[in-house]
Amino acid sequence: MRHDKLERELQLMLLLTENHNYTVGELCDRLGISRRNLYYYLEFFRDCGFNVVKSGSFYKLDRNSPFFNHLFNRISFTEEEAVLVRRALDKAERGNPLTVSIKSKLARFYDFDILVDEGLREQAVQNLRALYDAIKMKRQVVLVGYASPHSQTTRDRFVEPFLLMNNNNEVRCYEPASGMNKTFKLSRMQDVRVLDSGWAYEDMHRRMFTDVFMFSGEELLPVELRLGALACNVLKEEYPHASVFVADDGRGGGLLRMEVCSYAGIGRFVLGLFDDIEVLGGDGFKDYLRSKIRGMAGRCGG
Repeated sequence: MRHDKLERELQLMLLLTENHNYTVGELCDRLGISRRNLYYYLEFFRDCGFNVVKSGSFYKLDRNSPFFNHLFNRISFTEEEAVLVRRALDKAERGNPLTVSIKSKLARFYDFDILVDEGLREQAVQNLRALYDAIKMKRQVVLVGYASPHSQTTRDRFVEPFLLMNNNNEVRCYEPASGMNKTFKLSRMQDVRVLDSGWAYEDMHRRMFTDVFMFSGEELLPVELRLGALACNVLKEEYPHASVFVADDGRGGGLLRMEVCSYAGIGRFVLGLFDDIEVLGGDGFKDYLRSKIRGMAGRCGG
């Protein structure tokens, strides 16, 4: 009995950290529990130090809760370990697909230009500390001498930082001058100057999400599909992280409800297996598919 309860607690934790909003009723249906038990689990999470966020009729777990930070620190490499692994990979067989794949994954989370240079590393630590304090106190900052690869310029950037990302190698900020949310790399900052002025554009802050198809964006778009057995199996094989969004129908297929950052990834999947998929929603996704189908028909002379 205790094992069943623990399994439901873990399943609820996964649901509450997805890029998807669930109502109380939907959570109860997914877990097969009563509302009373659901509220008991939510209170249990709060008692354990999780930040349970309620937005309207939806519940979520804040991914910055102490438990998740502690878990990440336990399973991730230290900077010294990352450098050692990278050096070992550099000595491995060149062109080996596995070596290339591992180096690519490491590069997503660690900036080795900083890690192997003590001077740069110390400056990065100071920048991180300043940004952490600014976010905590909701202060505006100046990113001194930020080198932008897009504009090929190095200049000061006045921003409101609100989220550290990618193992603290990047920071998400709102930039008043451009009216946009942008992601800045700590390695490209000469210094960070924390200002006395507080956030003035908090309602404009937008987080960056990444869906299971590896597309990123500030908005999440709802999609609902009925999958046949073939489409369901292909989805789970090619995109394993999508499995948690599929409710099996008992016949090998399933109902997929999820949110994506772009229709491009899910659209490619649907168009490739169109005969085995029924598109139930959302309206924006249906319009996207109609436009793609018309375009393909035109190219085929249809």
